[in-house]
Amino acid sequence: MKPRILILGLGNLLMGDEGIGIRCVEYLQGKPLPEGIDMLDGGTAGFQLLSILSEYDHVIFIDATAGEGIPGEVNILRPRFAADFPRSLTSHDIGLRDLVKSAELLDELPDIYLITITVRKVSQVTTEISPDLKDSPGKVYDAVCRIIGDLAG
Repeated sequence: MKPRILILGLGNLLMGDEGIGIRCVEYLQGKPLPEGIDMLDGGTAGFQLLSILSEYDHVIFIDATAGEGIPGEVNILRPRFAADFPRSLTSHDIGLRDLVKSAELLDELPDIYLITITVRKVSQVTTEISPDLKDSPGKVYDAVCRIIGDLAG
């Protein structure tokens, strides 16, 4: 049986760059990907996503991260434990770490990939993405294709 894969964008569209995870999922929906891959705008849903995680073998999270890197930089991480996740941005109800820790406790943790996009800071209320992140959706698409290729063997 083919493994179930979910691509899950996180963030808040009203906080500018913090919504880049969702913007990337919107971009991916118009790109060629293998059949059977589900995509979801997870927004800032937090614990409401917990039941969804258990339905998949592999989950690819896409989220903004505040870091020391170059704004717009895309990284692929393979966190094995909740503590391996980078620090969350402030607009999420709960952090990704909290969500993953809960899935660990319930023994419902899928294989996780985390694609992060480095942002400089969370803007005040705006729906615009900064120029630093304009190429990020294409870079995320390339990262998703690499991950899917790895999963296909």
